Formats: sequence, C-alpha cells, structure tokens
Amino acid sequence: MALPTCSLIITTYNWPQALQLCLQSVRQQKVMPQEVLIADDGSGEETQKLIQQFQQDFPVPLHHVWHPDNGFQRSKILNKAIAQAKYSYVVQIDGDVIVHPRFVQDHLTLATQERFLAGGRINLSPEISALVLAKQITHFSLADIVKTSNLFNGLRWRLLRKFLANRYKLTGKNKYYVKGCNMSFWRQDLLRVNGYNENYVGWGPEDSEIAARLMNAGIRKRSLKMGGVQYHLHHPYVDTSRKAINEELLRTTIKTNITYCEKGVDQYLQK
Repeated sequence: MALPTCSLIITTYNWPQALQLCLQSVRQQKVMPQEVLIADDGSGEETQKLIQQFQQDFPVPLHHVWHPDNGFQRSKILNKAIAQAKYSYVVQIDGDVIVHPRFVQDHLTLATQERFLAGGRINLSPEISALVLAKQITHFSLADIVKTSNLFNGLRWRLLRKFLANRYKLTGKNKYYVKGCNMSFWRQDLLRVNGYNENYVGWGPEDSEIAARLMNAGIRKRSLKMGGVQYHLHHPYVDTSRKAINEELLRTTIKTNITYCEKGVDQYLQK
C-alpha cells in the first residue's frame, strides 16, 4: 500500500542551534515528507539565516512560516502552518528534537483513517544535550539510548509497534496523554476540529486539548510505541503562569464534548 503524502511541521522559537540538528536529522530520513514547514513563533534573524541556508539545498521544499514575537503563541503559529500545508497527512515535531532516520516512515506506515498518532520521546540529560550540540550529533546507538531514562522510547520493533498501537496509553488517566513534539494527523481531521485552540496563550496542554476534540469527533488516538523515535534536547522549562487557566480549557473541552474551537485554523485558510 502506498504511503500517504506528508507535510512535516516543525515548531521553533529562538534556538537555531537545536533547529540545525533537527533539520539535519530530517534531511537524513529514509522516507522524506513532500514538504517541511517551520512554524516559527517569532524567532530572530539568526533563525531566519539558518533556514535560508538549509533552503539552498534541502531535498524537499522548506517553508518558513513566521509571525512577530508576541509571547508564547504556539497554537497560532501551528494553525498558520497547517493552513499552508499542501499534503494529506501532517506529522508534527518540535525544533528541539533529533529524529531517527525512519521517524517519518514509522508515522506514515501506521497512519490509519479516522485515527491520529501520538508518540513519545527520549529526554536527553543536560550533560548529554550539551555534548550533542557541541559535536553536532544526529545518530544515536543502542549504547547511547541505554544511558537515558527512556530506554523503551528508543527501540524500534515493527510487530510490537503494531500490537501496541491500539492498546498503549489509550484509556484512564492516559486517555488524552500526548506529546506535541511527536504527533501526526490527517489534515482533513485537523480542519474538521478547526485546528489548535488559540485561546491557549502561554504554556499549557494545547496538544491534549486538540486530541480531546479529535476524540470527541470520533477520531481515535493510536499510540506510536516502538517506533517514531526522537531525542529531546534539554532546556529550561517555559513560563507556566497560565497553566491553571489552560488546564481548565482542557477540562471544559472534555466535560462538554466540544469538537470545534471558535478561534482556530479557519481564519488562515484561503476562502
């Protein structure tokens, strides 16, 4: 069966050193997306210059979707990137991760109609992250993975991946558990729920909230375990001053069975 066509979206904000490694790892994919869109939440000139350098010889179209820096507006820049995406399937990562050479392939192979995928990540320690950035490392061996605290997020096993897809972290307290740095969706499903909720300003569970709306609309979560491997560079955590407000938005979405957000991707779509 042919794999779906794919737009890869990478979110970033003012960390060009990490984005450089991320883009290097994307360039090494065994199965390339048809395009890459960098959803840039207001980075400065250094990030712009880095992207321009990559655009000169990147193997697929590389688009820079940018808006001015007005605080943490990840939901808004993601919506702008989703609106510009041209292909049927959307894979979403953050610019502070390094992806396994078969990362995109794993997502596309497990893509299923009326489903979205939620994967995990390996969290690199501050010491390992500093080494990775200094030496421009984009490949990790099993010996490297064993040194981390997320060993099972670094393993690939096709049969177990298929077995766990409809069984792992799908119910109870994990029902809405997702990592926005490792998700994928059919673009038509994102449009169906109107993309990300832009009432989320500042850090908060905006990824879990879109997952909840998708599930409310009958689009079920599948887990991407034993595949979709990525390595997350350590960084200080962002301002969580709006965490309580944003978590209440998630609770409201779940309690009231909301499927469509009023302030979403539709405002950026061509009429």
